Amino acid sequence: MGLWSFVVVLALIFIRMPIGLSMLIVGIGGNALVIGNFNMIAGQLKNLTYGQFSSYSLSIVPLFLLMGQFATLGGMSTALFKAAEAFLGHRKGGVAMASVGACAGFGAICGSSLATAATMGQVALPELRRYGYSGALSTGTLAAGGTLGILIPPSVILVIYAILAEQNVAKLFVAAFIPGILAMLGYMAAIAIYVRVFPNSGGVRERVPYRERFTALRAVWPVLVVFIVVIGGIYQGLFTPTQGAAVGAFGTGLIAWMNGGLNWQSLMGAFKGTAMTTGMIFLIVLGATVYNGFLALTQVPQEVASFVGAQGYNPWMVLTIVLVAYLLFGCIMDSLSMILLTVPIFFPTMMLLDFGMSAEDFGLWFGILVLIVVEVGLITPPVGMNLFVINTLSRDIPISETFKGVLPFVITDILRVVVLVLFPSITLFAVRALF
Repeated sequence: MGLWSFVVVLALIFIRMPIGLSMLIVGIGGNALVIGNFNMIAGQLKNLTYGQFSSYSLSIVPLFLLMGQFATLGGMSTALFKAAEAFLGHRKGGVAMASVGACAGFGAICGSSLATAATMGQVALPELRRYGYSGALSTGTLAAGGTLGILIPPSVILVIYAILAEQNVAKLFVAAFIPGILAMLGYMAAIAIYVRVFPNSGGVRERVPYRERFTALRAVWPVLVVFIVVIGGIYQGLFTPTQGAAVGAFGTGLIAWMNGGLNWQSLMGAFKGTAMTTGMIFLIVLGATVYNGFLALTQVPQEVASFVGAQGYNPWMVLTIVLVAYLLFGCIMDSLSMILLTVPIFFPTMMLLDFGMSAEDFGLWFGILVLIVVEVGLITPPVGMNLFVINTLSRDIPISETFKGVLPFVITDILRVVVLVLFPSITLFAVRALF
């Protein structure tokens, strides 16, 4: 029953039922069939819902989302793009590279891929079109750049993974930093190669004098201050990640108010936007919790882990299969659903295998690998969420063009995964240095 439930969940997703609701329905129905008492299930569901959402750990999610809302209102996204454009815009493909750099900067104070893609799309897309960038390269760049929102810490997805795998959130944020920088540099390299292979796909803007460059750079000081206070405070032990998210939300809100972007109306809009996104995330969390409870009842995770452990498979082969499975899941599911659905099954199985490192190091390394392949799922058709977010901002560009434009970035992502698999020390270097 546990194995067949996967087929049912996927079938419900294919008929366009929300993923959180699909897992919730299958979980409730499966529990009722196994236990045989629906009234008991209803009673457990009431307690489970309250217990799940009163968790202190989950309060970090709306705080990071609110931080992103305030950052947008404070004009930080525009300041980041203008600063990056001033330094890179005169190079071939430079405006597209500036978009990637701005996405990385905004991701450092946002934590949401979709929010990063939507916000930076509104700022950068008109400039890209103004300087003659093709529709494919413009939309592909912004869709890929948006994924940096969940890779550059802080990251909502990493928080959820930390809860599921019982890992240290602060250490995961540190471990994600170097892979995040590599992602940004990889995307810029992909743009540099693309505009040389297809010379007509991107234009060049005039060189900006150094005085104007440094003026634009001074405008991004609030982003740097917020990042240092939040991430630095967490690493120094001044406050927990949840407290750091609260400090960050307050700081970005204060900056938005000082810049004139925050008033009573926009404050209520930020609260509403945060509440809607949090509600969507929490519905998926609830559905996954109920469904994973059903899977635990049917012994699927334990049986899978025992089977893989007993076969004596090569650990690296199993890891490769798991990562490829994530890439395939990314074609039909969103990133949060993949994490919630698969980590309770895959993580215990992988922990039984010997990769020549401690359990803590493996948990951090595996989490970053999962985060990256989940990130690739955001820009792979047919359900790459970032592709559709950018497409809604550029109705005149066919979605097929966006699919073509994002292909070079997917290739760089896969190459980066291979490098991080072969050299785990790249991911773990910063963690070992700081902790």
